[in-house]
Amino acid sequence: MSKVNQKPNLSFWDIWNMSFGFLGIQFGFALQGGFMSRIFQTLGATPDEIPGLWLAAPITGLIVQPIVGYMSDRTWSPRWGRRKPYFLIGAIFSSLALFIMPYSSALWMAAGLLWILDASINISMEPFRALVADKLNDAQRSYGFVVQTLIIGIGTWVASNLPWFITKVGIKNTALPGVLPPSLKWAFGIGAFVFLTSVLYTVFKTKEYPPEDIDAFRREKENGRFWKELIKNILSMPSIMKKLGIVQFFSWFAFFTMWSMATPALTAHVFEAPIPSSDIQLGSDAYLIANQAYQDAANAVGSYMGIYGLSSMVFALLLTIYTAKKPINRKWIHIASLFGGSIGFLIMSIIPGPSWLSLSFILIGFAWGSILSMPYAMLSSAIDPSKMGVYMGIFNMFIVIPQIIAALGAVNVLYHLLGDQVIHAMTLAGISLFIASISNFLITDRQVTMDRMIET
Repeated sequence: MSKVNQKPNLSFWDIWNMSFGFLGIQFGFALQGGFMSRIFQTLGATPDEIPGLWLAAPITGLIVQPIVGYMSDRTWSPRWGRRKPYFLIGAIFSSLALFIMPYSSALWMAAGLLWILDASINISMEPFRALVADKLNDAQRSYGFVVQTLIIGIGTWVASNLPWFITKVGIKNTALPGVLPPSLKWAFGIGAFVFLTSVLYTVFKTKEYPPEDIDAFRREKENGRFWKELIKNILSMPSIMKKLGIVQFFSWFAFFTMWSMATPALTAHVFEAPIPSSDIQLGSDAYLIANQAYQDAANAVGSYMGIYGLSSMVFALLLTIYTAKKPINRKWIHIASLFGGSIGFLIMSIIPGPSWLSLSFILIGFAWGSILSMPYAMLSSAIDPSKMGVYMGIFNMFIVIPQIIAALGAVNVLYHLLGDQVIHAMTLAGISLFIASISNFLITDRQVTMDRMIET
């Protein structure tokens, strides 16, 4: 029997159940990605200050994910499993942070809660990636990550539209100067509930495989030295991981730029409704009109950003159907998807008005769906299964480092080279995603670029 056959094929619903917690995780990420900049602007931040306020997100990922990956590799409970304790702990703290976030009364409070929220999301998220690799044989890896992406797409679309929907049912979308509107408070409260309940669903519906050799597992756990082993694993990471790291660097630089800058860029350039100027007297009729226009435009931006979740869901659904029966070329799918996403970003700054914005986010969604599945499917075919958690955590470095660089000023410096208007941040995102697309040509190992069919 080949190594590929050692794990049995799982049904669609088995894979769905073990990935369902990602619905809640993505609710957290979508609310964070779609509305944190709106929160920062409402509390007084300028567009150029926003990337720095986002610094919490990548730094917590850089610190938390390798540690959680290492710890989850060395965790085993006959009752709770290996990864599930981390899902649950992260979900509890994430839900609390989500609930409190829209009640922030100052920038420092919102930024501090973002640290807590992102650290907690990372505690839940990293083990979910490792769980797919733990439970699926290599022939089902792409299928498993694509199902996970399907659930992420659903979460992104629903969560991104929550403030808009809540406003439509009669909840106010405006408030006093410096106060977040009730629509956001309701949206984040619903997100907190969905986060916790969806993770609980996975915890109670999924069983994990025990270590193959429990005695060897215990010896390795007792002899483990985190920092020594982390440095050793970084230095000895497979070459495919380094090549994928280049692709990830430019991919995540692009998406961080979108998350942090889309609200100020699109409300001003596309909807012509920027945050009220400091020249306008607070509480005046002019301020109230401008603030209403901005809040409505911010809702619209959130809804349009939900489209990329919807299109990533369609992307994942089509791949789910296909990969259930046939192998795919992961590399070429990733190249085409990232290229399409780069075009989507460039459309925003080239064509004025919202008429093409749906197409932009559809193309961006294809890229997002591929980013969430293809690199992990390729990586999981090239690393030691016993170190799946720690390597997934190390791989996250290639996600968070570009975001840290972007937050520390790279976004502001580079987009200003293209022009003074904030919309050029979206142009920068498009250029970065194009570089990510062509970087895939560095990957030449057919063993990781193609799904392997199960041997019979």
